[in-house]
Amino acid sequence: MSLTEPQEAPADTPDLICPTEAVFDRDRVMARLRQAFDRDLTDAETRAETVSALRDAQTSGREAIARAFAENPFAARPMTRAYTYLTDELVRTVLWVATEVLHRRPNPTSGEHLSVIAVGGYGRGEMAPFSDVDLLFLTPYKMTPWAESVIETMLYMLWDLKLKVGHASRTIKECLRLGGEDFTIRTALLEQRYLAGDKELAEKLGRKLREELFAGSERAFVEAKLAERETRHKKHGQRYVVEPNVKEGKGGLRDLQSLYWIAKYVHGVKDTAELVRLGVFTAEEYENFVSAESFLWAVRGHLHLLSGRPTEQLTFDMQVQVAEAMGYEDATGRRGVEIFMQAFFLHATEVGDLTRIFLTKMEADHVKADPLLERIFRRRPRTREGYKVVHNRLAISDDTAFLSDKLNLLRVFEEGLRTGMLIHPDAMRLVKANLDLIDDDMRTSPEARRIFFDLLLKHGNPERALRRMNELGVLGAFIPEFEFIVAMMQFNMYHSYTVDEHIIQCVTTLSQIERGELEEDLPVASSILKEGVNRKVLYTALLLHDIAKGRPEDHSILGAQMARKIAPRLGLNKADTDTVEWLVRYHLLMSDMAQKRDIADPRTVREFAKAVREVKRLDLLCVLTVCDIRGVGPDTWNNWKAVLIRALYRQTRKALETGLEDLNRENRGAEAKRALREALSDWPRKDLQAETARHYDPYWQGLHVTAHATFAGMLRDIKEDEIRIDLHPDEDRDATRACFVMADHPGIFTRLAGALALVGANVVDARSYTTKDGFVTDAYWIQDADGNPYDASRLPRLRRMIERTLMGEVVARDALKDRDKVKKRERAFRVPTHITFDNEGSEIYTIIEVDTRDRPGLLYDLARTLAASNVYIANAVIATYGEQVVDTFYVKDMFGLKYHSESKQRTLEKKLLQAIDEGVERARE
Repeated sequence: MSLTEPQEAPADTPDLICPTEAVFDRDRVMARLRQAFDRDLTDAETRAETVSALRDAQTSGREAIARAFAENPFAARPMTRAYTYLTDELVRTVLWVATEVLHRRPNPTSGEHLSVIAVGGYGRGEMAPFSDVDLLFLTPYKMTPWAESVIETMLYMLWDLKLKVGHASRTIKECLRLGGEDFTIRTALLEQRYLAGDKELAEKLGRKLREELFAGSERAFVEAKLAERETRHKKHGQRYVVEPNVKEGKGGLRDLQSLYWIAKYVHGVKDTAELVRLGVFTAEEYENFVSAESFLWAVRGHLHLLSGRPTEQLTFDMQVQVAEAMGYEDATGRRGVEIFMQAFFLHATEVGDLTRIFLTKMEADHVKADPLLERIFRRRPRTREGYKVVHNRLAISDDTAFLSDKLNLLRVFEEGLRTGMLIHPDAMRLVKANLDLIDDDMRTSPEARRIFFDLLLKHGNPERALRRMNELGVLGAFIPEFEFIVAMMQFNMYHSYTVDEHIIQCVTTLSQIERGELEEDLPVASSILKEGVNRKVLYTALLLHDIAKGRPEDHSILGAQMARKIAPRLGLNKADTDTVEWLVRYHLLMSDMAQKRDIADPRTVREFAKAVREVKRLDLLCVLTVCDIRGVGPDTWNNWKAVLIRALYRQTRKALETGLEDLNRENRGAEAKRALREALSDWPRKDLQAETARHYDPYWQGLHVTAHATFAGMLRDIKEDEIRIDLHPDEDRDATRACFVMADHPGIFTRLAGALALVGANVVDARSYTTKDGFVTDAYWIQDADGNPYDASRLPRLRRMIERTLMGEVVARDALKDRDKVKKRERAFRVPTHITFDNEGSEIYTIIEVDTRDRPGLLYDLARTLAASNVYIANAVIATYGEQVVDTFYVKDMFGLKYHSESKQRTLEKKLLQAIDEGVERARE
């Protein structure tokens, strides 16, 4: 068979990550196909031979690209070009087989012409390993049977090669009509690139698009792209989401692509480098553009290769793998993955800066002005001297005059807050390009300090100024220690934001409380601020509380040392500096006491009150703690934490005001019994006396009167062999309270923990008491997997599982084996195990604190291990921080004594560690 050669790739094929022959050896493929086609083959056999030859070439090419990319993990552009070249060659070869072998037309009619054109990202020549292949089959007139056959044959072969092909078959007229109706189609056509077939037809399409579709519609296109961008950002959230979408997220590749689309549509550029010549970017900004684009494409390439599919989200497990592939290693107390993610977020911020600069220029030239009436009736803010209003943004009148006074680099943010206007990108560029003006003299000048604290304290929305100052590098220049934590990710499931964004979220919460927006959610913090605190101290402490994150030392201790140097530089006097230092040093104390200790134990409150010493500090620490927890993530603060923090605050404040001696068991017990008598006023006096005499002292201090009343009813007339269960929503605490009453025998606490683990319940608090007449009264507060109380419809199943486990019908240890798993995306986290024994924190119990990796069966394993060692568990407090959990047990030995012996502590610790390790192995399997 005499055959022509398929069309070759353009001579100016750009640099690939490896030699073109390694990507696709055209001569070898053609020799194999010609040899096959010399035989007398059916059409089906011809297609099969073609697919087989191309699949081998495709496999070898993909392997060569992947190997080369592993050796040069940042060579993003050569990698994307290599995948594009490989795909081009596959498409061209398939077209050649379809038109020259299977459906050959030696003398085609005028309608039997076909041009194959790459569109979208493929047309741009940017392909990740598993990118879609978007093709336009262009015909001069309506579709002919020959063209239909060719296209169908091509598509089947491309699908057999496992390519994800997006395709459309159209005439030029149809392209113009559909492109005029739909901006997505228009954008795809903007990036059309001729591949093979009728070249004149493709060139004609290019001309017609420019002349009849693009020309004159620039404003509409820019508006559409800006609207698309806004919608996308709303969907994918903030720039610093801890599992970002590399393609669609804020500061991701789609933002850069939008920029390129608009530039090409409006200016007709073929390369973003031309934007420097056009004055849109400076040379330095263009370098930043190239660096960010290259980094993001490298990340996307590794993400595809490591996952083996077109995934775009950097989930926790993929972050570790991509960081390793790109050569990031652990250093100075930080994991390689954290260093990698900081680089990612810094590049995302750079993308945000560049797109803002570019899009504002486009907006000024191409977006419709506001309606005339709106402009007439909108009161234009009066700006101070040196500023002007450009497109409703705060702009600088004279760059030279602005830069003649260093303080203007801070004043511009104050003027932005005062007028309520956004700062013009040209002003932002000027500030960013002159950060070197912020030197020690400027930082310590009284006026700079005044402006800085006015930004925080005067205008009511400090977060707006702080976020913009942070993005432009001003915050890190004014407080140099802050620069280290910019875009710093904490690799865990607890923190939803980078460290700097977390701090800004905390400041946001504080300003919301001050504005009276959170009175219902945060009544205690709101009342503290209404009564009045030292706002300068509070804002400074909040700004600096995590300043030492990401270093090998304890960030609270090191942060306090840093705060002692930073606070005077900001102009704080010695007394205020001491308070800020103390707040930074102990910013986790209230949270830890409330969540990891039993605040019903008077010793807990007494020890906390001794550490705080005065109401003024308690007030400041309480507000800081609330802001810190709420700033961790959108769902971190809940009623459970709110109840604990409020209770600790109120008890401690009372103790500080009336004296610590009031904190004792006798007072609490008497109050609790009095409250129960009032709650059960309809009970006969004899029954009430029996109930109040039935329990030991710890019972009365550990539970609220509602639980006391519930247990009183459950214990009334109970038989020896009876098990009574009460499941009740505790809405104040966002949990379900599960109360159990039965005859006491060893291992009940463990069985209950197992039963609750089997139904997927998260235990947040557990209390176990024994009555003087031999009954167990256990109370658990549980939440579902989403951290909410159990829905009423799920309570019957919960009850049945508990009953079956207590009766011995279900053995929790066996049943949990299949459920005690760690999710794939969570396996990358490292959580070291720490076990501590504390004999000072409680008067009658030893406190065992187990800080380790969370998993469904952990509490059961720990309780089972303690029970096997004859340890009596009085109560357990569980605090969860993402993948990390702190299980705190209040325990006594079998003789009712504390564990003072170090050898006994070590023996228990060894057994607990063994149980944790065995559970981890089981979860892995």
